[in-house]
Amino acid sequence: QVQLVESGATVVQSGGSLRLSCKASPDIFSTHSMAWYRQAVPGKEPKLVARIFSDGRTIYTNYAKGRFTISRDNATNTMYLQMNSLEPEDTDVYYCNAARYQYVYWGQGTQVTVSS
Repeated sequence: QVQLVESGATVVQSGGSLRLSCKASPDIFSTHSMAWYRQAVPGKEPKLVARIFSDGRTIYTNYAKGRFTISRDNATNTMYLQMNSLEPEDTDVYYCNAARYQYVYWGQGTQVTVSS
């Protein structure tokens, strides 16, 4: 059974930092690339924030570069997103994603709220 379990909802002040975590099933974590997406409105297509491959290569969207860091701990099957210099515009539901070819899995989503 595929499981992607994310850390809980968080409220942080503007300028603050936050680390999201996503623990995955071992068989998924070892074979799939992992990513974080964000979604502003339910039903709207989620937007990629960053992706990390099993060999450690990373991809960041422009707004995440320099502020966010994606990482993975292979010993605990956990992916992280370190988010720094947060702004109210970063407020969204963030989703953990695992993908390999046509196989795509999603976490339950976690609300991140950045207060001004």
